[in-house]
Amino acid sequence: MIKVLFMGTPDYATTILKALIDDKDIEVISLITQMDKPVGRKQVLTPPHTKSYLLENEIDIDIFQPQTLKDENSFRYISQKEPDFIVVAAYGQILPKNILDIAPCINLHASILPEFRGASPIQSALIDLNSYSGVTAMKMDVGLDTGDILATSYLNIEGLNSMELFDKLALLAATLTIKTIKNYEFINPIKQLDALSTHSKKIKKSDGEVGFIDAKTLEAKYRAFIFWPGVFLESGLKLKEVSLESNDGKFREGEILKIESDFVVIGCVCGSVKITKVQAPSKKEVDILSYLRGKRLEVGDTLS
Repeated sequence: MIKVLFMGTPDYATTILKALIDDKDIEVISLITQMDKPVGRKQVLTPPHTKSYLLENEIDIDIFQPQTLKDENSFRYISQKEPDFIVVAAYGQILPKNILDIAPCINLHASILPEFRGASPIQSALIDLNSYSGVTAMKMDVGLDTGDILATSYLNIEGLNSMELFDKLALLAATLTIKTIKNYEFINPIKQLDALSTHSKKIKKSDGEVGFIDAKTLEAKYRAFIFWPGVFLESGLKLKEVSLESNDGKFREGEILKIESDFVVIGCVCGSVKITKVQAPSKKEVDILSYLRGKRLEVGDTLS
């Protein structure tokens, strides 16, 4: 039986955790996850997704939620568990060297490394208009996603939004995790080429601000930021449903080109997009036609 200590926090990690628990050759000896956090307007103390999964399904696995991994208590806890592997998936903290030395630490990063090291690889792949992305199983070192590559799995991501891609990559990562663990002794790790590396930054709310400049880029940002922070104009108008109409044509920025029964076509400096629903600041989401009627906007006017 292979003893695995699992470190992960969101639903992406839960998918991998479930696959490990369900495998008859693997014993998950502990879950290490982030601390419970207040959520929503009422600031209700809420456990991480991985912890909730274990509790809701009454799965008897020890749960450890340290504030930091850098203290002696965390090191002692992990070393006393004597894991064969430490599997890390979107945990949320960097592992110090003394923990990396306890057992092989395998990280499941949601990109084809060395591309998109860092916090937002899934969104970055969509914004960069990549046709393919995937998951890399990496032997962790003290750097940020710089460890040797153990295995990779690829996925065509054209037409997907970030929520759909999260789900697909999580399933891919779950399968890759088990294959990597079971074949670890036969794998020859490959060093990453730092010269080819790119970085994906932590997403801020301001990243969601868009303009009607390039239709393809606007639609890509909509798919990337669909969960958070969404896409919105400088005025604060949120574009709730966006699709690409055309890459061709040059128009006045934000020009209303066509009004149909359930969508409008908006011109960009390059190309055009379809918009179905919008949400004005402090207002409810409405269909785009209702919004245009309320603002008395017609073909030839500008959406801003």
